Amino acid sequence: MVFLDVLGHLVGLVSSRTLELRSGTTTIPLTLDTLMILAIDIGNSHTVIGIFDGQQILHHWRIQTDRRHTADEIAATLYSLLAMTQCRPDAIDGVIIASVVPQLHGSWLNFTKTLVNKPILIDHQTPTGIRILIDTPSEVGADRIVNAVAGFHRYQQALIIVDFGTAITFDCVSERGEYLGGAIAPGMGIAIEALGSKTAKLPRVDINIPPPAAIGTNTVAAIQSGILYGYGALVEGLLQRLSEQFAPQKPLVLATGGMAQLIAPYAPSLKKIEPHLTLEGLRLIYDRCHS
Repeated sequence: MVFLDVLGHLVGLVSSRTLELRSGTTTIPLTLDTLMILAIDIGNSHTVIGIFDGQQILHHWRIQTDRRHTADEIAATLYSLLAMTQCRPDAIDGVIIASVVPQLHGSWLNFTKTLVNKPILIDHQTPTGIRILIDTPSEVGADRIVNAVAGFHRYQQALIIVDFGTAITFDCVSERGEYLGGAIAPGMGIAIEALGSKTAKLPRVDINIPPPAAIGTNTVAAIQSGILYGYGALVEGLLQRLSEQFAPQKPLVLATGGMAQLIAPYAPSLKKIEPHLTLEGLRLIYDRCHS
């Protein structure tokens, strides 16, 4: 009976073209003339989903990426998220996807084709408005190009964008808005997992708790120091070397990704944190593709 009740609720959600969003005590009706975009960033560890009403992001979610998920399982997850915010799937006018997990392309495309006729899956041939100047453009991750588009659109200057995900990527953008390349380092999650699984006595630790000092006086504090202070030093060192190649210009540094806020206190160069940079880039590229 519970399943039938939930199913009936979901069917009710898709039965009307009118969309209502509730924020606190305010109800905001959205009309047919409002363009609703579903932006999806599929990463190795997490998938970030956002809904835009024009240029405004209304809702966003972060869920675990599971390479085994079918289109039906993705539908069940997304419909549940939409139901929590009283958003109706049939109010979505467009879908755009950036993915670094090829195994999930088919499942996500099959699902999103039930929402719109032609969902966009970004690759190096998508008209993003940014020139890709690396040796093999097809190798660059879609999320890195999307970040470059969003960062340059907002700041209109040379940039280094640091994205803290499963891997930490450093993406360099010229003052003309060209994607120059960058650097890739293992993410903090990978380092923590390796210490826990590849050593006999070192435990997995919670790095959300800051170490009392750089010199750890117990094993847990020593690992926390090594990860947080160590990755802070890695970020600062790479930023210095990358910035030297921009001389005489000084690039602006942006940070994004799930662990950006966590590492920022240990990397003084990370002064500008843009938590929704990738979703904003997806919206900009969608607009460009339909302009």
